[in-house]
Amino acid sequence: MTGLEPGTVTLSEPDPEWRALFERERDRIKTAVGPVALDIQHIGSTSIPGIAAKPIVDIAVAIVSFEAFDVHVPVIEKLGYIYRGEHGIPRRHYFVLGEPRVVHLHFLEISGEQWRDHLVFRETMRARPDLREAYMNLKRDLVKRFADDRDGYTAGKREFIRGIIGDVVANRAPVAREPKEA
Repeated sequence: MTGLEPGTVTLSEPDPEWRALFERERDRIKTAVGPVALDIQHIGSTSIPGIAAKPIVDIAVAIVSFEAFDVHVPVIEKLGYIYRGEHGIPRRHYFVLGEPRVVHLHFLEISGEQWRDHLVFRETMRARPDLREAYMNLKRDLVKRFADDRDGYTAGKREFIRGIIGDVVANRAPVAREPKEA
């Protein structure tokens, strides 16, 4: 199942549709903005094999400059996405798709920490079964407490995610990266 009503939180077991949806949207986005999209990556829990996730696919698109992307917002809106501005995260162009929600789309500067952090977290989780298990246990606990409070659920994950990213960045631990998906 892919899609989730706004404000609610449920976890779904891994679904091959998540990867297929990413690939379809990646191709539509790449066609719409062309070389403005320096890289397009499937991020978030739906990109981590074997992990339960909110059934919403997160896509990150690397761009050169936050300001330079402004002229492309209408192009993405023509694909059916709703623009939400920075939506609480500076220097991010954020879009949503579907009712129920099926995609969260993030345009991030390729030189920015947000781009790096999404990839560091994803690759670390893919490489570390122990961390995947701890993260799944945390998410299952949080969904019991915050089934109708997505902000609370997200806040509950923040310390875990920041800890993983902080450890990797501080230790400059090498994290294998899959070939570019764009």
